[in-house]
Amino acid sequence: MSDPPGWAGPDPVPGTTDHGTHVTFLSSLRHALPTFVPGSTRAAAAAPPASPDAPSDTSPATPPRRSRAIRIGALTTTLIVVAGGAFAVANAHKTVTLDVDGEVSRVSTFAGSIAGLLDEQGIETGERDVVAPGSDAALRAGDDVVVRHAHPVTVLVDGEGTTVWTTALNADEALTAFASRGDDVSLVASRSGGNRADLSFRLAAGPVDVVVDGRTEHADGRVGLEQVLADLGITLGEYDRVHVVRLDDRLTVVVQRVEVREEATTSAVPFETATQAADDLYRGQQRTVVAGVPGVRTTTSRVVLVEGVEESRRVIGDAVTTPPVTAVVGEGTRARPASSGGAVVTGDVWGALAQCESGGNPAAVSSNGLYYGLYQFSLGTWGAMGGSGLPSNASPAEQLQRAQALQARSGWGQWPACAASLGLL
Repeated sequence: MSDPPGWAGPDPVPGTTDHGTHVTFLSSLRHALPTFVPGSTRAAAAAPPASPDAPSDTSPATPPRRSRAIRIGALTTTLIVVAGGAFAVANAHKTVTLDVDGEVSRVSTFAGSIAGLLDEQGIETGERDVVAPGSDAALRAGDDVVVRHAHPVTVLVDGEGTTVWTTALNADEALTAFASRGDDVSLVASRSGGNRADLSFRLAAGPVDVVVDGRTEHADGRVGLEQVLADLGITLGEYDRVHVVRLDDRLTVVVQRVEVREEATTSAVPFETATQAADDLYRGQQRTVVAGVPGVRTTTSRVVLVEGVEESRRVIGDAVTTPPVTAVVGEGTRARPASSGGAVVTGDVWGALAQCESGGNPAAVSSNGLYYGLYQFSLGTWGAMGGSGLPSNASPAEQLQRAQALQARSGWGQWPACAASLGLL
């Protein structure tokens, strides 16, 4: 095989002879490529300037054909590797649309998956969050990637509250999603910050109404609840409630004024009665030694008023604040002396009392005609003690028995003047 037409021998390379091994550097690639046109002599520009001591072009040296083939093959491989790398880089770079909780941006990235894009952008997600397409999906140029972070929110359905998680962008979307849970659905704002009220997301994409203190205000719902209240100058009390509902097809913030107070009520505590022996009294006779006094029980309740109307009442304290005083009654222990006929024995206290009241006459009637018998019963008192007819017509024994029953029930004060003169009061 003869040399190609125009072949003039190897390139002169100062310092060493090339035997087919190449180390590729992109910056020096153009210096490694021989410049020639098939059918003509190679261009002089492809060779470095000749040294004064270098051999002339008439030198008989000719490169081996194998060395020349290795050089051309290696350079061809270099071009393929460089071109392939440029193709891979161009293929990895892409532009996608990223929507994070409604904030949309165009992102240039080299990431090959959704997870890689999120990691590159510093976006963290949890198990309740939503990523579409899925985080393990491949990322392609022009993809739309949507991230929705979940928020906890308290939902009140027909008066029953529960905490749920939602990926809704605002309260308006959340209420739409929760509408199927019941006819009366509202979101309850958090009051963990004292006089602050907040939701975990914005209110709405447009205007909202605010009902407070009997009036309706209007606000921009594209900001958070706390900002809406601040812009309207609404100050919340410690127990005030804030609900977000839909009224007349408009998103509405309802502020309820709540008052919590303690109220105390009292009730009587009955006293007990104790007896003690009284040897100066006959058997069946009694005397009050210590008057009984009812005690006082105080009950304290926690009362919740919503817009001035009582909502609930809960007992938080119940105690006897004033103890009762026990009544002490003396009971007679002396044996009663026997009486003869219809006469009343005058040697005992009842005889003395009968003597004082009626002169000891069982048939006595007072001068005004209102009191009868030994102990001057009124007709009303006589009937209350179980008597019938006129007391003055009853036997002395019955009159005595009913007088003793009256004294046991009501004390000696039923005969104030005579009891006092006999030292019974």
